[in-house]
This record gives sequence, structure tokens and C-alpha cells, in this order.
Amino acid sequence: MKTFLSFLGLLSVALAAAAADLKSGPEIGAAVPMLEVHDVTGAHAGKKVDYPAQRKGAATVYVLLREEDWSRPMARYLRELDEAVTKQNTGAYVVAVWLTADKDKTKAYLPRAQQSLAFKSCALTFFPGDGDAAGPAAWQLNDRASVTAVVVAKGKVTARFAYVSLNETDVPAVFKALEAAGK
Repeated sequence: MKTFLSFLGLLSVALAAAAADLKSGPEIGAAVPMLEVHDVTGAHAGKKVDYPAQRKGAATVYVLLREEDWSRPMARYLRELDEAVTKQNTGAYVVAVWLTADKDKTKAYLPRAQQSLAFKSCALTFFPGDGDAAGPAAWQLNDRASVTAVVVAKGKVTARFAYVSLNETDVPAVFKALEAAGK
């Protein structure tokens, strides 16, 4: 039994190390790529919009998540991020992008998620790609990451975070990167 517990401990350390090395999203320092999404609950609800073009360099956190991995811990992560950005009150915004093969189901679900989570500084959107959930090619998403968070300021990628799993305890690192980007 002791050997088994030691094995589980080593496995969890190895998985954490592998997750820390996971790269997903545009390179830091690169210009933010176009990201045309269908906005369901945000400032442009009901329209297709290229959020990076609309934000015109304003501080933004793009959270691209795989619909099939959506979970309560992800919801807590988004809610905590929304609360932090709202309290900051400097015009920053969060754009959550569902990567899904079932656009109609997602379009129907996102208003219910908004009603439940009551976001103030977060748009719930989906990527209206070509029928798969891979996401926009220019965003260089790693298919092993269930969530990729990309911090953008002044039109440039300033930080990126890739998660196999996450929860609200992962928000402080993203928020710290957002604050640093705004300086």
C-alpha cells in the first residue's frame, strides 16, 4: 500500500510538471491574431465579432475552452476571473470562447450559464469554425489543454496559460499578468 501511495504521489508530481510545460496560445510578444466569434452574452450579443479588433488594444483576457471539458471548476475559474477584472475597474474585459462542434447547443446553453454565473466583465462566446472544436489555427491551441488563457494588452500577447485542469486558485497568476500588462 505504501508503494502504491508513493507511486500516486510521483504520478501527481509528474502530471503537474507536464502541465506546467504545456504551451498553448500565440507566442508572447506576438500581435494578437484575429478572433472572430459569435458573441452570445457580451457587449456585441447576437453578432459575429472580431474581439481583438473591437477591443483596439485594451487589456483583455481571452479564455478558450473546450466545450466537452466544461466543468464546475472551470465555471468557478471564470467567475473568479470576472470578479477580479470587475473589481479592477480599468476597462479590462474577459472573452470566454467555447470551442465546440455543436454550435446550436452552445448558443442555447450560454445564456443559461450567464444567468447562473452573473458575469459583469465577461462575454460568453463561441468559435463558429468549420464544424470542429479545434479553434482558430492562428491561436496555436494545444489539443491537450482543456483551457488556454491569453492576456493581451496594446494589441500584443503579454502572457499565456495552458491548463489540463484548473479551478479558481489559478486566477491570481492570470490577474497578476493582466495587471502587469496594464502598466
